Amino acid sequence: MIHPQIEVKTADARSVLKQSIPLKKAIVQWGNLAGLVSALYTEDYDLISRCLHDEIIEPMRSPLIPGFHKVKQAVKDAGALGSGISGSGPSIFALSKGKNKAEEVARAMANVYKDFGVEYDLHISSINTDGVKEL
Repeated sequence: MIHPQIEVKTADARSVLKQSIPLKKAIVQWGNLAGLVSALYTEDYDLISRCLHDEIIEPMRSPLIPGFHKVKQAVKDAGALGSGISGSGPSIFALSKGKNKAEEVARAMANVYKDFGVEYDLHISSINTDGVKEL
């Protein structure tokens, strides 16, 4: 996950969202979500890659994040399974198979914002397979 040091106000991120969406896009999105959940449970990396696509929110919010499409292309070129906007932005996440690939993908993300001259925080972690727990 990369968090570029740019401001995306939650109110602005909400204001670009439409109040309704076409049924066709909703069906594709629901299918992607169901496929992604299934793929995460079964560790089906090809299915994760195919389903990690946002039909609804990302097209509306991505213009608020400078460099978003360059990061998305860079992580794809680096071998990420897929990527997207984290929350309302500006953070961008990418999923990768294995730590070495995740490090390559992280470097690709960082290089985009280095080229933009934007400071960033970068985080690499494994997926929490334990779920929610009380500490």
